[in-house]
Parts: sequence; structure tokens; C-alpha cells
Amino acid sequence: MAIVTESQRSITRAEVHQTITRQSKHLPSLALGVTLLIAVSFTLLTLFALLARIVTQAIPALTEKGSGFLTDTIGSEASKVGIWPGLFGSFGIGLGVLIIAVPLGVGAAIYLEEYAKQNALTRFIVVNIRNLAGVPAVIYGVLGLIIFVGWLKPVTNGGTVIAAALTLAILVLPVVIITSMEAIRAVPLGLRDAGYGIGASRWEVTRDHVIPYAMPGILTGTVLALARALGEAAPLIMIGAITGLLPETSLSGKFTAIPMLIYSWSGRPDSGDSNVGWSNAAAAAGLVLLVLVLAFNIVGILLRNHFEAKRVGS
Repeated sequence: MAIVTESQRSITRAEVHQTITRQSKHLPSLALGVTLLIAVSFTLLTLFALLARIVTQAIPALTEKGSGFLTDTIGSEASKVGIWPGLFGSFGIGLGVLIIAVPLGVGAAIYLEEYAKQNALTRFIVVNIRNLAGVPAVIYGVLGLIIFVGWLKPVTNGGTVIAAALTLAILVLPVVIITSMEAIRAVPLGLRDAGYGIGASRWEVTRDHVIPYAMPGILTGTVLALARALGEAAPLIMIGAITGLLPETSLSGKFTAIPMLIYSWSGRPDSGDSNVGWSNAAAAAGLVLLVLVLAFNIVGILLRNHFEAKRVGS
């Protein structure tokens, strides 16, 4: 019987560990890694270049106007304009999308994943929802013009923030449904079985186990959908958002939004008589829109982290 000393055992253990952890120089793997690194670097450089361009263009307008750029109304001179009507409209549209699209989207996802029978009809509905997520935004603008501005004018009062919120909520609804379905589908089956094992009903299992576990994924989809809604201009053009003077801001009157102001101001020629041109005003409006989207994202991230901490029990 061979006797293995402690030193030999340590050497063998070290050799095994080295063999397991050693990374062989596989040429295709190295090429793939370099390609991915180049792609990520190019994406980040493009993003930083765009942000730097927007910030440098926005500084003259923000320096000239200060906080007045946020509180003043639209004007005919680049050095005197403000974005308050657009900020009011975008914020109202964002809240409307959250109030309308999120409950409907999450509810539809829960039904399709937890209650609906997995038959041909259900699969047909899911396929059409996925197709609707890829429909161009201008088509939803035509839909909003016909239904919310035309047929439902007694309710929405025509081309208002309410009609815009309804239109953009329909626009992002497929995205909310799809991301919520994927988050619910990722919940382990054992979690459901444990709830049924202690006598809980289907709704109790869904409410107390499935939804809290899937909430981080649902919130991620909601943030992405909201970011898309706040940046859309084509549906607002179809609905009738204005780009000129707006005497007052309200939910039931004429409205505008920050993407409409950017679209309008970026097409106007700069004048050499002032330090602030329309390109500076458009860049400053774009920077404010980025901050608004970032604010909504921060709220979503905080809520997602809250549910994630509850899920892991920390």
C-alpha cells in the first residue's frame, strides 16, 4: 500500500487547482473577446461624444437664462425662450403613461402567464402583442388622432395632454406587457408550488409570491417604456401639439412637449446678433429632457432595488 505524504498531497492539490483554473489561449475566444471590447468601447465613445456635444451646446443658453429657461414660456427670440410649457406637457404625459400603461400592461401579463390557457388563441394574442411592439410610432399617432382626438373629443377635449398621454400609453403598452411576461415567466415554479402546498389560492400565490419576485424585471420594463414615451415626437405631431406661442398650460387645452420644442428649434437658423442661438436652445431643451428621463429612471431603480432586497431577504 502506497503511502501519500502531506507534501505530495499538497502538490497534487495545487496541480489540480492549476489545471482547473488555467485559461487556455483559444484563438477564436480571444478574437471574440477583442471584438466585443471594441464594440463596447465604440458604443461608450459615441454616447460620451453625444453627451459632450449636447452639454457644450446647452451651456450658453443655460448660462444666459439660468432658471428662467425652465420657468419662462416659448418666445420668438432664442435668447429669451423658456421651456415651461414643454416641461409641463412632458411631465403630464409621463405621469399619464405610468397611470394608464403600467396597470393595464402588468394586468395583461399576469393574465396571459398565470390564468390564460396556453392554447392557439393565447399564442396568437402573444404574437400580435410582440408585433405591435415594432409598429412605427407615427402609426400610433394616426390612431390617437382618429380615436382620442376625434371620436373621444368630448372626453379628451381634442388635442390635449390627456389625448397625448393616452396615445403614448397605447404606444408603450406592448413593451410593458412583453417585459412583464418575461419577468413573471422567470419566477421559479418551486415558488408557486410552495404557495399551493400550504393551501394558498392562485390569486394569493400570484399576489404574495409571483408579483413581488418579478417586480424588479417589471420595473425595468416600465422604465424603458417610459423613456421611449418621453422621447417620442411623431405621435405628438399627429395629435396636434403646437410649437409656437402657448399662452397658458393646462391638461384640457392646447399643449406642447419638450421633443416638439427640440424638433422646432433645431430647424431654425441661428442669428449672429446674439450669443444664444436656436441650436443652443434646442440642446438645452434636450439636456433637460435627459434629466427628466433620468429622474424617472432613478425612481424606478430605487423601487427595483427595494423589491430586490425584499426578494433576497436583506
